[in-house]
Amino acid sequence: MKNKQLIDNFGRSHDYLRISLLERCNLRCTYCMPEEGIPLRDKQLFMSQEELFDIVDTFVSLGVNKIRLTGGEPLIKKNFAQILAHLATLNVNLAITTNGILLDKYWNELKDSGLDTLNISLDTLIEERFNAITRRSYFERVLNNIEEAIARGFDVKVNVVLIKGTNEDEILDFIEFTKNRNVSVRFIEFMPFDGNQWDWSKTVSFKYIIDTVSEKYGSALQKLEDGENATARNYKIKDFKGSFGIISSVTNPFCDSCNRLRLTADGKIKNCLFSSEEIDLLNAHRNGQNLEDLILKSVKSKHAERAGLKSFDADDFSSENRSMVSIGG
Repeated sequence: MKNKQLIDNFGRSHDYLRISLLERCNLRCTYCMPEEGIPLRDKQLFMSQEELFDIVDTFVSLGVNKIRLTGGEPLIKKNFAQILAHLATLNVNLAITTNGILLDKYWNELKDSGLDTLNISLDTLIEERFNAITRRSYFERVLNNIEEAIARGFDVKVNVVLIKGTNEDEILDFIEFTKNRNVSVRFIEFMPFDGNQWDWSKTVSFKYIIDTVSEKYGSALQKLEDGENATARNYKIKDFKGSFGIISSVTNPFCDSCNRLRLTADGKIKNCLFSSEEIDLLNAHRNGQNLEDLILKSVKSKHAERAGLKSFDADDFSSENRSMVSIGG
């Protein structure tokens, strides 16, 4: 099969592409976007709809069978519905990561495309805290859209970035959120990116989360089987309708099973979330170059773990990477 070309030097096969549709967002989350925002750039620097389709078609021809749409916020992309409709014609599994604000405008388009997996960001169940984290006031709208998505039968995952001193006191509240809802809450460790003021003291570790939940629920805490290439370690509380997972990219990474590649809105391929190394597919496409060779080059240059970083300590880690909003997560 052709996708064997997308096997890196450590035997990992890459069949999952995360596509950032744009760098803009209608929130200003503190851990994602620098407080001053990011500079607006000329639209010619970004993929057009047709260029996006051409580049994605190349990935699919090489064996990519799952595509996740990200941003910025993908639902503010003006031609989102057209992009979704085209991707639905490909032989791929579709998913999206969104802040949930505009979901109610796209229920029919999402269902018609066959996209049934929604990852919705919600870092707090407290409205005032939501306003502080996001620097905006859409709490009720997001919460209502999460409830509506569950009611409509979507596979809903709620992404919670935990930051010490900000929202780690809500771990048990989010666990209770899964009691009567068919939803998976995913606790995500705060990760270092340009402009988000990360440091170790703000990290809420995998161990802290598990210890907190264990202390409350004891033997009712159950480990679930993790899927192949899973980023989260998954659990549930006995008799609860939903479940929860922990994504510990910093303290307990899952690099050995990574199958993900990233395409930024300006047409760069990134082989790791933490890597500052990128290959420009967009200009290569405009110049008529062979994209397959460049994609393969990126895959073959992927490090065994976290872009070759030894640690995130100051002596080993310097952020030349983008801000999260311009990567797409």
